Amino acid sequence: MLMRSFRSMRFVVGVFVAIAFLSIALEAQRGLRIRIGTLVPDGSLWDETIHVMAQDWSRISDGAVRVQVFAGGVLGDEIEMVRKVRQGQLQAVALSSVGLSRIDESVACLQIPMLIESYEELDYVRDRIAPTLEARIEAKGFKVLNWADGGWLHVFSKSAAHTPDDLRRMKLFVSAGDPDSENLYKEFGFNAIPLSLVDLITSLQTGMLDAVPIVPLFAQIQELYKLTPHMLDVKLLPLVGGTVMSARAWNDLPAEHREGMLEASRRAGVQLRDEIRQMGDDSVTEMAKRGLIVNTPDASMLSTWRSESERTYSSLRGDYCPGDIFDEVRRLRDEYRSAQ
Repeated sequence: MLMRSFRSMRFVVGVFVAIAFLSIALEAQRGLRIRIGTLVPDGSLWDETIHVMAQDWSRISDGAVRVQVFAGGVLGDEIEMVRKVRQGQLQAVALSSVGLSRIDESVACLQIPMLIESYEELDYVRDRIAPTLEARIEAKGFKVLNWADGGWLHVFSKSAAHTPDDLRRMKLFVSAGDPDSENLYKEFGFNAIPLSLVDLITSLQTGMLDAVPIVPLFAQIQELYKLTPHMLDVKLLPLVGGTVMSARAWNDLPAEHREGMLEASRRAGVQLRDEIRQMGDDSVTEMAKRGLIVNTPDASMLSTWRSESERTYSSLRGDYCPGDIFDEVRRLRDEYRSAQ
């Protein structure tokens, strides 16, 4: 009797072990699933680029890695998605500088108002400081897959904002996940209203906002120019972004495919930058045909905006971004200009 019970128990244990191995085999057969979140609109160029990268990863890994993209902020704002990556609910996220700066504040040094004034300057500075930024981000548990940019931030408003004082009289959008920017705006007398990007259109419609600093291409895609028909033709700062992955998820990828997958990610970032830059210029022309009023400042007014921007540097350096990184960005910017 005892022997029969022992044999039955051994049989049951054997069945459970077989089921466990079968489950592992089936999971391996299904492949490793990578979930990427982003705020970019579903179907936009940014979203399409992420999907191209996802297809490349599947091809490079012979189907061992499957990428699922969640666009349009369906998984929350950037701060929420960074939190989900840290908790393992997401494996990767495509972010603007708002989200990247929550991982490491050094990224914000690429977005100092009117410090960098051309794509040539941006490329020169970013290419040389990227290894430092990536090392800092990786020390926080993230792998940088690529760098991207979304165009130049311009002020779109319901009425013309020719001067900084005009803008101070307006209710100005600032990301709810960016308290440093909110505090900076308020320090210099602006009426900053912290809101989630997903609430932007509703807030403009209901009068909660009068002005939005945003890139023209996004304004065109979301038809924000219908609600904010004035655009100030001043490049305030470049919108910098990138795609990051948790170090844990990166190490879970097949080791033999990581280099190829990283190359595919970097290639996607470069291609996106090139296309976004062209489309950003075209979008202003297209919106102007549909009623957007482009307010171009004269030399004196442009100088006023530059002086106003430079007045913030002492507050930004050290508080908004690390002083040593700020100094290096400025040094590289000056190095580029002196060589021209």
